[in-house]
Amino acid sequence: MKSESISPLQASEMIAQGAVLIDIRERADYLREHIPEAVSLPLSDITAGKCVDNAGSRPVIFHCQAGMRTTSNADALIKAATSENVFLMSGGINAWKSATFPTVEDKKQPLPVIRQVHITAGSLVLLGVVSGYTLDSRLFLLSGVIGAGLIFSGVTGFCGMATLLQKMPWNRTAK
Repeated sequence: MKSESISPLQASEMIAQGAVLIDIRERADYLREHIPEAVSLPLSDITAGKCVDNAGSRPVIFHCQAGMRTTSNADALIKAATSENVFLMSGGINAWKSATFPTVEDKKQPLPVIRQVHITAGSLVLLGVVSGYTLDSRLFLLSGVIGAGLIFSGVTGFCGMATLLQKMPWNRTAK
């Protein structure tokens, strides 16, 4: 069994004919914004062995944020599908929105953790630079430490700041 890449337009047409749309982003991202017909089945659950429920013989379409996770995890997604017809929506929800298809958005849900990391890291770097110029030049080290942390995160795939932010009270409600 193999998967085929399809456009958001093709996905929309297939959904109208009964295809099952699976959103593999994490649950918090799904709750913040998702395609109306999508069912949440995070990639972390799929890699832990969970399969698509109730697809039967209907085609299954997987999507993520921009298409990278679906493409790089195609084998695991095919294995998790209970259908012979597996498709990957190219471009993810970003392409879906670019094609002006509707989404369900809940602004009461917290921002995705990666955006929280960007905001926090950027704020700390700015604070370090401004403080370094105005108060004490040693405060430039704050910006350096944050930069080193971002490099470490990119190289290893582990982000301590994201781990910490996920434990914050505003992020617990989305689980």
